[in-house]
Amino acid sequence: MPVYLDNAATTRVCPEAAEAAMEAMTSCYGNPSSTHAMGREAAERLRKAREQVSRALGCGCGELFFTSGGTEGDNWALRCGAAYNRRQGRHILSSAAEHDAVRNALKAMEEEGWEVTFLRPDKDGAVSREAVLEALREDTCLVSLMLVNNETGAVTDLSDIVPAVREKNPKTLLHTDAVQAFLKLPFRADRLGVDLLTVSGHKIHAPKGIGGLYIRKGLNLPPLLRGGGQEEGKRPGTEPLPLIAAFGAAAEAASATLEQDLARMTALRTYALERLQTENPGLLVLGGGAPQILSISLPGWRSETLLNCLEAMDIFISKSSACKKGKRSHVLEAMGLPAPVIDGALRVSFSRFTTQEETERFCDALHSARERVRPSVRR
Repeated sequence: MPVYLDNAATTRVCPEAAEAAMEAMTSCYGNPSSTHAMGREAAERLRKAREQVSRALGCGCGELFFTSGGTEGDNWALRCGAAYNRRQGRHILSSAAEHDAVRNALKAMEEEGWEVTFLRPDKDGAVSREAVLEALREDTCLVSLMLVNNETGAVTDLSDIVPAVREKNPKTLLHTDAVQAFLKLPFRADRLGVDLLTVSGHKIHAPKGIGGLYIRKGLNLPPLLRGGGQEEGKRPGTEPLPLIAAFGAAAEAASATLEQDLARMTALRTYALERLQTENPGLLVLGGGAPQILSISLPGWRSETLLNCLEAMDIFISKSSACKKGKRSHVLEAMGLPAPVIDGALRVSFSRFTTQEETERFCDALHSARERVRPSVRR
């Protein structure tokens, strides 16, 4: 049986989500905007799913708008948030370690005349309160910082940063990409204090192609796309009810066992780290904080070579974000790590379904791969 430990890239769909999607595709398949009985049934199913995700996220149903995923949510929050708050100024503050959905969107906005400051993360991969306040300006219209880094698992302390930004610049909007934090860290959107928050379904055992954007009540964020009046006029397009229903079911299922799942993932991560450090001299830990992500490096060994060796043993992990498609990690570069460390980096990511046996098999396999594969450079 394969061992899949690349859950930060995507997760397998849970049974509850698959069942909900199948029902919406084969039974409750009306258009939620239709006024006949089947349309009303679909609209009710849509309402239920919104309630399920909102409850898991910790916000009101009127504050959650469904999107196609994290990338659309991030682009919507950044582009429309900055445009909405442009009277405050044209300066945007973010991090050099953000996901490409944020980083590349902001680079495009720079070319359109916005001024963007990309803060360097600290040695653990997070962004500090002091760095944010030092870079915050009177004309900063938007701050965007991810809650959990998708490559290192580093947690940025927004509970400390958000109040400090509010005190210094009350009119600055705050956005967080919480794709890797949703149902992986215990937080509530309505208590985090941000104005905009992005989540994605396929990181919590829902299908790919569905996500959501939290928009704080009272913030009249304009739509990114133009079309019909779906999602209260905020996000046009016929709602993909099977995906939305699956998202709701996955969120509800994960919420029910959240405390136990976080404890188990933390225990698996701790077990793996202890074994890996003992059995692989020179192994480094990069970042950390979130229970589901373990970022490590074996300087001197090429991560691609190790990945190929592990794959031959039916063990599947990654070397960085799947979105990088084999390119060098900008996150690890932003952390100032030397080239041998970056080139030997591996990301292991757990889910609520990961077992002790799978974790043990991975530890065995990495030790074996390291022994079989010769270092590519002198350490």
